[in-house]
Amino acid sequence: MGLISAGIFLLATTALVLAGLNDRLAPADVIVVPGNTILPNGTPSPRLQARLDAALAQLQAGRVPRILVSGATGKEGFDEAASMARYLQSRGVPASAIFEDHQGWTTEATARNAAALMRARGWKSAMVATQYFHVPRLRLALARTGIAVSGNVHAPYFELRDLYSVPRETLGYAVYLARP
Repeated sequence: MGLISAGIFLLATTALVLAGLNDRLAPADVIVVPGNTILPNGTPSPRLQARLDAALAQLQAGRVPRILVSGATGKEGFDEAASMARYLQSRGVPASAIFEDHQGWTTEATARNAAALMRARGWKSAMVATQYFHVPRLRLALARTGIAVSGNVHAPYFELRDLYSVPRETLGYAVYLARP
């Protein structure tokens, strides 16, 4: 039985990784970027910069007119959304094209907050930009709030901690699927 369970887990993990690496480029009203680590100097970590750069590329390609950055104040003591917005502005994105969610403590909170903002503004579709292993769960979380997820891009950034993050995300996705 243990071997069968391990095989199922391996297949699920492989499917999750392949889905996350398969970018779907499509127009949307907004692209959602969840937060991550902020460095001690208040700037986004390389992992978070890669997410922001992936979103920026979609804005520059004309697929999205705006970027929603979502995060909270992490253990580092910095507001992730504010740091992300500053990073994007330093790369030429006008402040009017950046929307900040300062209550994105979790993927689920980011999805709820994005959905509320989108409904309030009459936006119907979203893209997501995050790490490849996180793409499926963020898409699922947004879809569960009633948001049409038209596309996704993964941040082309890989690091050793992915060896932990990928199996963790497989479990996280299973938990999200099991929820009503």
